[in-house]
Amino acid sequence: MHASNTPQTRIHMNGFARVGAVIAIAALALVLWSIFSAHRAAAKLATATDDAAIVTVSTTHPKPSDPKGSELILPGSVQANIDAPIYARTSGYLKRWLVDIGTRVKAGQLLAEIDTPEVQQQLSQAEADVDNAEANSKIATVTADRWESLRKTDSVSRQDADEKASLAAASKAQLQAANANLRRLRDLSGFQRIVAPFDGVITARDTDVGRLIAAGGGSGPELFRISDERQLRLYVRVPQAFAPLMGPTTTAAVAFPDHPGTTFTARMDSTANAIDPATNTLLVQLKVDNANGALLPGAYADVHFKVPPGAQSLQLPANTLLFRSDGIHVATVDANGLVILKPIIIGRDYGSAIEVVNGLTPQDEVILSPPDSLLDHAHVRVVAAPKSAAGA
Repeated sequence: MHASNTPQTRIHMNGFARVGAVIAIAALALVLWSIFSAHRAAAKLATATDDAAIVTVSTTHPKPSDPKGSELILPGSVQANIDAPIYARTSGYLKRWLVDIGTRVKAGQLLAEIDTPEVQQQLSQAEADVDNAEANSKIATVTADRWESLRKTDSVSRQDADEKASLAAASKAQLQAANANLRRLRDLSGFQRIVAPFDGVITARDTDVGRLIAAGGGSGPELFRISDERQLRLYVRVPQAFAPLMGPTTTAAVAFPDHPGTTFTARMDSTANAIDPATNTLLVQLKVDNANGALLPGAYADVHFKVPPGAQSLQLPANTLLFRSDGIHVATVDANGLVILKPIIIGRDYGSAIEVVNGLTPQDEVILSPPDSLLDHAHVRVVAAPKSAAGA
């Protein structure tokens, strides 16, 4: 007898069916929740990836150039207006020296004396040679005159008279040569006294008593060096961009490390009128008055030139530039956060800032320190720039 169709059996079967339906619904809900969670995680990941791909930048605005202009500071070297080494013109041994470094001397003042025994002997010999030449010249002249008188009476031949006249002329030439040699040796004898060629101060002494002195400037060291420091020459190498500013009326304020808080005025003297291809600079020479002797030749100086502003020029921090194959650009940001690369023309370089003469307006929002990989029309996120970066 089968009991499968009994009421109790049907109740058990209905219970199992309900349990199965609940399990199926739960499994379906779990699957749907898993699918939903995966989609939401993928959406979050995509959003995070997109956010990470956007470059975060800081921006600044171009500022108008100072209407009062700016200042160009360059290093300069100072030299005495006249600076000359003193060498001996005759050879011998230094007998004595009378001035040392720091001594102020006048033109013609005796600096040292050289003992020249060889020159003195040569001078004595030259004097004797002159006496001998004079005697020979006198007898030759008298003889020539006598033979010329005899020739008038045909007592001697023309040939003999001409020979005597020729000997007289040769003797006279020898006398002139002997006198020239005597004057040369007297000049050399005078060179044993070394004197100052101009007013100045002795800046070097490289000799001492008893030292062998060689004549000329190529075979031995200089004996003294003298400088006229009443006016100084100041040499400055000016960058090519500022070369047009160097005119006849240009002046500069000069500061020296050994005179803190004090400035001196330098006035334009001349320029090289050519750009040095090795440094792309113009050599400028200025004059500084030093009548009181406060400044020292050979010193280092900071030279301050006043630079007028460019016409309608703007200034940007130097860390805004992008160097591309087609020139110099800056990256700007529009209202939609898109990058626009703009070519610019640079004027003067102030170190931490540069002058822009074309390509920007004061309303442009320029990116600070843009990455080299930044492309045109890329999307960026703008944040406030640090005060130090914005003020650069």
